[in-house]
Amino acid sequence: MSLPVTALIDAVAITVFVLIGRSSHHNGYALLGVLQTLWPFLAGAAVGWSIDYVYSHVRSREWFGREFRPDRIVPAGLFIWFCTVTVGMILRYLFHEGVAVSFIIVAATVLALFLLGWRALAAFVVRRNA
Repeated sequence: MSLPVTALIDAVAITVFVLIGRSSHHNGYALLGVLQTLWPFLAGAAVGWSIDYVYSHVRSREWFGREFRPDRIVPAGLFIWFCTVTVGMILRYLFHEGVAVSFIIVAATVLALFLLGWRALAAFVVRRNA
């Protein structure tokens, strides 16, 4: 799967997470409100993607063991998920957006399901078609 498609799927998954969260808290879908909730998590994903990209281009095989494949769960998907949650929560904390422990747990769980789940589904489809 190409890098832009993989990045787009991650961005859509994070956006769906934000929209579900805003809906469950009756915050609405006003563009500025959605963007205010969305940007820390997209920034976190961008950090994960950037670090993974750099490692892939310096050929750090001791880290990845093979070519960088962002559509794989291990290690790229796990690293992108970790950065999305961690950097997203740090940015939310720094900008006084709220980081209750329950929110961290829910966000980590749902983002793992979304960011790792689509990768697992894609791997299943590829194996099934092979």
